[in-house]
Amino acid sequence: MKRLLSLLVLAAVAMPFPAGAQSLAEVAKKEEARRKTVKQTAKVYTNDNLKDDISKTPPTPAPAAGAAAPPPSTQVPSVNLPGGKVEAEPESKDQAYWSARMNSARAALDRSRIFADALQSRLNALNTDIVNRDDPAQRAELERERHRAVAELDRVKKEMTEQTKAISDIESEARKAGVPPGWLRAG
Repeated sequence: MKRLLSLLVLAAVAMPFPAGAQSLAEVAKKEEARRKTVKQTAKVYTNDNLKDDISKTPPTPAPAAGAAAPPPSTQVPSVNLPGGKVEAEPESKDQAYWSARMNSARAALDRSRIFADALQSRLNALNTDIVNRDDPAQRAELERERHRAVAELDRVKKEMTEQTKAISDIESEARKAGVPPGWLRAG
């Protein structure tokens, strides 16, 4: 058996290289010749070639020297939305305004609930992994991950509490403004 194995190893080593193999020098010469035949270099783009970012808002022009500030009644107050977003409050609060505001608050709460469920699943998996590991170093790493996941879950639960309060605040504000309840229903 050893003899057969040694013959196979010897035959594999003694095999000549394939006839089609090229040396590194030959490949370099061919690449150099190819580059000489290329007539035009690739276009290089710089920041000067790029257009301004269209998502940026254009700067507001300064008022003329003699112009007065707009009256306070035309200034639009801002509305704080769930998730820390600030949006300008429209002059007329119609059904679309109330519906959009409530739908965005509910959507933020739904996203947080889904994230909390995913974190809870991650915690369950980490707890199972910790119990099944024998290596103390691996257990310690899993414990650190579990602590991070617990902290994140606590943060998301606080966020959900704030979002639930924001929804009840919107409902309360709508009641005070005399908004029909149907305007706040999911649509």
